[in-house]
Amino acid sequence: MDFYEKTVQSKEIYNGRIIRVRVDQVELPSGLNSQREIVEHSGGIAIIAVTPEGQLLMVEQYRKPVEQVLLELPAGKLESGEEPWVCARRELSEETGYQAGKLDYLFSFYTSPGFSNEHLHLFRADDLQEVEAVPDQDELLKVVRLNKDEIIPLLQAGKIRDGKTITGLLYYLGVGR
Repeated sequence: MDFYEKTVQSKEIYNGRIIRVRVDQVELPSGLNSQREIVEHSGGIAIIAVTPEGQLLMVEQYRKPVEQVLLELPAGKLESGEEPWVCARRELSEETGYQAGKLDYLFSFYTSPGFSNEHLHLFRADDLQEVEAVPDQDELLKVVRLNKDEIIPLLQAGKIRDGKTITGLLYYLGVGR
């Protein structure tokens, strides 16, 4: 079966600092036409950062779209032309005050492909050394250290609700042991 949708027309609705929004008119394989609202994003990274003591570094921060403080893996947006591993090193030190002696690429995934092309790259950081944390001016963060046995209860209690974080933590607890 052919699933491809041919773009007939594309119209930019918004072009901001973080996202671009467009509406595409598409022709479906059946010949019918439809409309797709698409959020374009430059992509980003998330990091499973494990201290020499075996603790996982997380960050708490307020997220305006959901009006909540969320507990998340350190993460960040790719700058124009930036390689994911460069972004991972930068974001880890900015957000947590650590740099990685060892940084391994794990895998990448789409966060919400039903409406966005955001593509995240997951890394694992080990052999951490303390440096000065320098978060972005508009970013207020609190670094949280978790032992491995604290993660499942937090997930089960709904205390961790961020998709990229849940994806990374499940990998860390299962496949990535």
